[in-house]
Amino acid sequence: MAVIIDTVYQRVLAVANKEQRGYITPQEFNLLANQAQLEIFEQYFYDINQFNRLHGNSTEYSDMLDNINEKLSPFQKYMQDVTVTAASVGTLPAGIYRLGTLIYVGDTRPIEMEEVQPNELINLENAPLTRATLTHPYYIRLTDTTVELYPSTELKSSSKIRCNYVTKPAAVRWGFTLVNDKALYNNSSTYTTNFELHESEETNLVIKILELSGAVIKQPDVYQIADKEKIQKIQQEKS
Repeated sequence: MAVIIDTVYQRVLAVANKEQRGYITPQEFNLLANQAQLEIFEQYFYDINQFNRLHGNSTEYSDMLDNINEKLSPFQKYMQDVTVTAASVGTLPAGIYRLGTLIYVGDTRPIEMEEVQPNELINLENAPLTRATLTHPYYIRLTDTTVELYPSTELKSSSKIRCNYVTKPAAVRWGFTLVNDKALYNNSSTYTTNFELHESEETNLVIKILELSGAVIKQPDVYQIADKEKIQKIQQEKS
């Protein structure tokens, strides 16, 4: 279940407006909300790297690595087709945020393709033991959307290349209609796009948006409140 954007906005306003600290307009909130969502989402990848170094636990629902992977699961795509041209250049699917594994679907079993750097290519291809084969294929990343496949002769115009990747959350928007010059929430999908993050991120979104909004409404104490909430949440998670 996604996080309802109106719930987050009302909670942010409740803190920001307390004691007349300032008002965050819908336009400002939408900008801050998208920034907060991307920062939280990007942090998942750093957290995975960190928690991979630690020993997990066998307690159901409380292993941190499992929890992060659960939050990422709606954005993970598996075994998606890569379109390959006669020049053995593959075009990746649209919407890739982070490319995972490139896979050659061989006649007997799927084979993971190794990514190599362009400066390694000459040495690899000139040595018989390291030259690309269908049992040891590799690729180089040409652009954000294209890869070059090896062995190039065997893989040109191939229909057997797949990839795993992660997309990023869609841009959010607190939608509204103006009634007597007042912005009233409109939950129609034409106007509003909710957060795609896991519902457990609702509090983190509120805290992050409050941190960002402190500069917008020129009230440092709003940032301090958000920072206090963050510290309390971290302590709760560690206790």
